[in-house]
Amino acid sequence: MGNPKAFIEVARQEAGYRPIHDRIHDFGEVEQTLNSKDRRTQASRCMDCGVPFCHWACPLGNKAPEWNDALYKGDWELAYKLLSSTNPFPEFTGRICPALCEKACVLNLFSHEPTTNRENEAAITEVAFREGFVTVRNPVRNGKRVAVIGAGPAGLAAADALNIKGYNVTVFDKNEAPGGLLRYGIPNFKLNKELINRRVGFMKQEGIMFELGQAINDVSPLASEYDAVVIATGTPVPRDLKVPGRELKGVHFALEILSQQNRVLAGAEFNKEERITAKGKDVLVIGGGDTGSDCIGTAHRQGATSVTQIEIMPRPIDGPEDPNNPWPNYPRTFKTTSSHEEGCTRRWNINTLEFLGEDGALTGVKVQEIDWKPNPDGGRPIMVEKGKPEIIKSELVLLAMGFFKPEHPEYPANVFICGDAVNGPSLVVRALASGRDAAEKVDKYLNK
Repeated sequence: MGNPKAFIEVARQEAGYRPIHDRIHDFGEVEQTLNSKDRRTQASRCMDCGVPFCHWACPLGNKAPEWNDALYKGDWELAYKLLSSTNPFPEFTGRICPALCEKACVLNLFSHEPTTNRENEAAITEVAFREGFVTVRNPVRNGKRVAVIGAGPAGLAAADALNIKGYNVTVFDKNEAPGGLLRYGIPNFKLNKELINRRVGFMKQEGIMFELGQAINDVSPLASEYDAVVIATGTPVPRDLKVPGRELKGVHFALEILSQQNRVLAGAEFNKEERITAKGKDVLVIGGGDTGSDCIGTAHRQGATSVTQIEIMPRPIDGPEDPNNPWPNYPRTFKTTSSHEEGCTRRWNINTLEFLGEDGALTGVKVQEIDWKPNPDGGRPIMVEKGKPEIIKSELVLLAMGFFKPEHPEYPANVFICGDAVNGPSLVVRALASGRDAAEKVDKYLNK
């Protein structure tokens, strides 16, 4: 703790977003950065608590007090060394993590101004790449081979950890480029895809092989060919809304438009019938989570006429404190994202009844306001009608209601599962932690 008074004398300063009138016209990252002096000043606010709740809250166990202290003292190389000792890809979490560590920060309890860990993390990593602190590692090979199915965050984390332990790792993925959700689910305005290319480039130089465009439907051949197999295929099945009119043209899953838009930005071309676009349309996003927010930002950049987001659950309480999930746990409070700031009508307790259309094309959605009453038998509350049915004009509906937890058959003993494939839909930081843990299990299994 280089400056014992900084948490009192220095206010929290975030880098903030680019101006709305500027950012909605492109898919460049919306978040800005502080200069190095201000960034070091922000790092000085870390109190190096006797009980580091930030470390406890982080699924990866990041040592925020240690690398914040190194950053404050200007030792960027040490800061990156400490950061990368627990986090294989801090350039990703430094941009898209909801920062569980910050919500658990003692300063969040004290003044609701926690240390800017996430932004500090991103800044440290970018300096590390720029200054050459990130180098190609050359592990000593042990002669054993491991296949990883899925090149998303969990698969990449497992591959990285196994490779450093000396295993010959081959990553298989059904898509044309690695990254999984990072590349095909998260918009470029939150995560520039060149960051994925940069990291994967290092992984390839370190010996990891990538077999792309390979959909693995049967694990058995790989389990026989390789010493171990890691399944990291995520949660591929989205929740659907099976109401009348679901077949109408204009109703899509969220990842259909998000992945297609990212592919377009990467140079892919789609014909008029294939292209999903919000240009000139009234857009309705069904689902109030982060994926729904990403749809809102994408719709704005595509030129939507209007954007409405509805959620079947009640509106979260206003923060910053959450009595039902108190510090140091993550508060389940009302959240406004950069995409929401760009313009969006938001409504809660809205149930979708029917998709309406003419000549096979969507024209509107019939919805109804509802309420939730306690279930006398316990469990999920009971939904009851409240308002009269109404119609929301819409030519494009995006379903962003989450994903189903996958079910798996019984696999051979040398097959391991990690990330969302085993835990169900969750955070990227949890996927990274799960991939790293799977690598440890593989290592123990092959060396028992």
